[in-house]
Amino acid sequence: MEQRFANSWRMTVNEKKFIETALLSDLRTDGRGPFDYRNLTIQFGSEDGSSEVQLGQTRVMGFVTSQLVQPYRDRPNEGTLAIFTEFSPMADPSFEVGRPGESAVELGRIVDRGLRESRAIDTESLCVIAGKWVWSVRIDLHILDNCGNLIDAANIAALAALLTFRRPECTLGGEDGQEVIIHPPEVREPLPLIVHHLPIAVTFAFIGNQSIAIIDPSHLEEAVMGGKLTATLNTNGDVCAIQKAGGEGVLQSVVMQCLRIASVKAADITGKIKKAVELYKTSRDLKKIKRHPDSVNINNKLKDMEKPKLKLEKTSGSQSDDMEVESHSSKKDEHKRKAVIAGTSSWDPYSKVADADELKESLASQVVEAQQDQKMDVTLHEKQQLNAIDESLRDADPSPSLSVAAEAGDAKIKAESLSEAMKPKHKRKKKNLSNSDGS
Repeated sequence: MEQRFANSWRMTVNEKKFIETALLSDLRTDGRGPFDYRNLTIQFGSEDGSSEVQLGQTRVMGFVTSQLVQPYRDRPNEGTLAIFTEFSPMADPSFEVGRPGESAVELGRIVDRGLRESRAIDTESLCVIAGKWVWSVRIDLHILDNCGNLIDAANIAALAALLTFRRPECTLGGEDGQEVIIHPPEVREPLPLIVHHLPIAVTFAFIGNQSIAIIDPSHLEEAVMGGKLTATLNTNGDVCAIQKAGGEGVLQSVVMQCLRIASVKAADITGKIKKAVELYKTSRDLKKIKRHPDSVNINNKLKDMEKPKLKLEKTSGSQSDDMEVESHSSKKDEHKRKAVIAGTSSWDPYSKVADADELKESLASQVVEAQQDQKMDVTLHEKQQLNAIDESLRDADPSPSLSVAAEAGDAKIKAESLSEAMKPKHKRKKKNLSNSDGS
């Protein structure tokens, strides 16, 4: 408390009396009630295991690191947990550089006792090789701005940093199986610490001859308080540690009242810490996801641009049906092909503009169309010739002679032979085979 002794002389007697008189009316200099907390803000750094807590104007930063060390002889299968505090003159002019003072040692011990005595951290999970190698977890607490109640702010910063810290994963290897191999984060995902519960420190200050208790004292209230009580509890209501500082005594009934109030405040602060940690983990997971919107759009375009291949069906049905089906499908495919060539494929370097097989099939369909058009023209011309011959015979003689009928038959045979020659080869073979079978 030597830094408070350096600042207390600055306060006048009138200021001290004003603070004490206001508390008798349940009023405080910053407008809060006797058991109201200041605004709590929890932020996290870019690296895992770093946090910054702002309680009112008090700011504390926590940073967690780990390394492999040899365990203690009396506990060969348990890791270690150590807390170090740094009081910088930047936070308060009364803080001195160099050896930590009484307040720094007190702050570190209170936070360490709440974590260690309550077994909040599973130290047995930090053991790599019993009696040889264990993980040593170190918590560094840096005071950035001192505006009262450093214990509560430092405790919250330590818990938030522990919840977001991840130690490297290690395995055993070597010839004898006793060599420790530490894997980098790129090879194996780091492992979080096992935290059973969150011990929350709640500080009360006692001011005046009547020992008026207030929660979360500010900088001015700490300068005039006669003593303080720090109770560390979790959400289950278990008392993890109690620290009483100052010369004034406190009644048992007042202590029990402070514990009941601290239990409610601990549950509220625990919810805020867990909510902030969940938001941090969600944002960290989203950063690890690699999104490629360009490649997704390209794949969708390629799927839309895929065209069904032409299939030339070889059937023995009527020529007119085949011509209609093939001409209809060829027109559709030609229309799709034109749309593709004139569409996005002309400027998209990743799309397939044309395929060799598809080009061959398109050329084959065009040849088939040309042959079918020729067939249609020939059949129409033959029908016209036959109609003209019939009309001429009717006009000349109603009962045509055998020679005229023979000539008509010869013309019909020639027309049929001509149409037979224009048919595809496979159809001509089938017809010849059927004629030979019938004969």
